[in-house]
Amino acid sequence: MNARGTEDGLGAAKRVAGLEELAPNYDAIVCDVWGVLIDGVRCHAEAARALEKFRAQGRPVILVTNASRPDEEVERQLAGLGTPADCYDDLVSAGELTLAAIVARAGQACHHLGPASDTGLFASAAERLGAPLRKVGIDVADYVVCTGLVDDEHERPEDYDRVLEAMLRRDLPMLCANPDVVVAVGDRLCYCAGALAERYARLGGRVEHFGKPHPPIYAEAQARLAAMRSGPIAPDRILAIGDGIATDLAGAARAGFDCLLITTGVHMDALHPGGGELDPAALDELIAGAPAEPQALARRLVW
Repeated sequence: MNARGTEDGLGAAKRVAGLEELAPNYDAIVCDVWGVLIDGVRCHAEAARALEKFRAQGRPVILVTNASRPDEEVERQLAGLGTPADCYDDLVSAGELTLAAIVARAGQACHHLGPASDTGLFASAAERLGAPLRKVGIDVADYVVCTGLVDDEHERPEDYDRVLEAMLRRDLPMLCANPDVVVAVGDRLCYCAGALAERYARLGGRVEHFGKPHPPIYAEAQARLAAMRSGPIAPDRILAIGDGIATDLAGAARAGFDCLLITTGVHMDALHPGGGELDPAALDELIAGAPAEPQALARRLVW
């Protein structure tokens, strides 16, 4: 992971035309899903082909996603969006790690903060526990599972202040199943569970994060890579690919991975004003708070 500092406004980061330029330097890829491989509406076919070509060289690809659903449910969603199964070896979701934390709290009651349609996490927990999960109100809950805003089309995080204050009065821990603050769905930005988790933490609430940029999801990805290769892969031989500076770039830096930053994902409007060329000053401003800068930059993931 590079330090910042050259005069062109891009530090030491290399602009690359495609993954082929970087592939010889790495033994594995840890790749973001939303914003790189899919946009929530469809799969980016060129991105899938790039990962397929990397895998064809005998090197594994692990997808890492902040989706608040179990791994199997995310895999079904990817297939439904046209994502070819042979572009990755395995997938680790924040939802899967949250599910493990719910199961570890067997016997406790939870309050669900999020859309009523987010049922997969709780159904899977009940299946693993062999009994229905007790979902209750804030006034009697032992902890809160946050999967997002109830209505992300019309609500904003500040609409939840009274709910968060009620949680804080009871000192309820929040399990944040998706640390993303916003995500692009097609051409629309939606708030995610991470926005509520940030707000709760600022109030003084206790939050447990399971996705990017926090260590658990990277540790799980490395463990799965090690199982595939019958031994660990050195962090500097793993390339992280992502579009989020606060999630993918920061998480890769903490894990010791290099990062290929895709600039037309969640930061598209800021980095490519009017859909044009990359704005170096905007990039510097966005990565100012990150622990490192990306190893390389690409407009989109292609081979």
